[in-house]
Amino acid sequence: MPRILAVGIATLDIVNRVSAYPPEDAEIRALSQSRRRGGNATNTLVILSQLDHSAFWAGVLPKDADSELVLEDLAIHQVDISAVLRPPSGKLPTSYITLSAATGSRSIVHYRDLPEYGFADFDALELDHFDWIHFEGRNLAQLKMMLEKTRCLGIPCSLEVEKPRPGMEDLFALPDVLLFSRAWVRSRGFASPRAFLKEVHGPGLIFLAWGGKGAWCRSADGNVLHTPAPATEVVDSIGAGDVFNAGVIDALLKGFAPQETLDHAVNLASAKCSREGLIV
Repeated sequence: MPRILAVGIATLDIVNRVSAYPPEDAEIRALSQSRRRGGNATNTLVILSQLDHSAFWAGVLPKDADSELVLEDLAIHQVDISAVLRPPSGKLPTSYITLSAATGSRSIVHYRDLPEYGFADFDALELDHFDWIHFEGRNLAQLKMMLEKTRCLGIPCSLEVEKPRPGMEDLFALPDVLLFSRAWVRSRGFASPRAFLKEVHGPGLIFLAWGGKGAWCRSADGNVLHTPAPATEVVDSIGAGDVFNAGVIDALLKGFAPQETLDHAVNLASAKCSREGLIV
């Protein structure tokens, strides 16, 4: 069973489901409210665990009451937390999510008061035990050293590029796989996935998820591939990008070709959007 380490965060997600997203300065009633464990890295690991991989999380989790929800959920999904740091102070990062029943879209306000996971913590791990390492694109100075270490050890790795952060482009040559978000690509002035993939410099495999339009991939030979999203009623899109990333990692570890990998990841993300929660 492949062993996958993900470096990133866990959050508390407070999800308010509404009939439609409200205009500014409006007061509306929520259809429902839920509290979930979130965070890109841990979301991806939970899906990989469901796909029969051994999942390990490296991150920071405070010793506060909200963190118990994270611990309980990760235990249910058999995500190993032995590499997690537990500082005595700080607050679990919290995402306040408004989920529109009309469209399935979500809007997020995020609050964070917690140190980031650093290179020294990463370097202390027995990294050669892992078959794949996945990184969130955050804490870039430390992340660069982690990627360089992983590359030096010859461990396959992927980098999620979700939020615009200065200096992110400097890391693109280090991982084996880049996983871009639509938001990041648009922040660089691109409206077309194909145009972006023709221009971006990076490793042999680059993936780009584009919501209801499906996803694109640039293969090692430079071909740009596309898989449309299956027609489905969107119930809950929270975590769909993390599911897509898990699908890519799962497929590549199984030796899938780029088009097969893209198809697999899109179908998993679409299946997740058709139901509430992080289930595939």
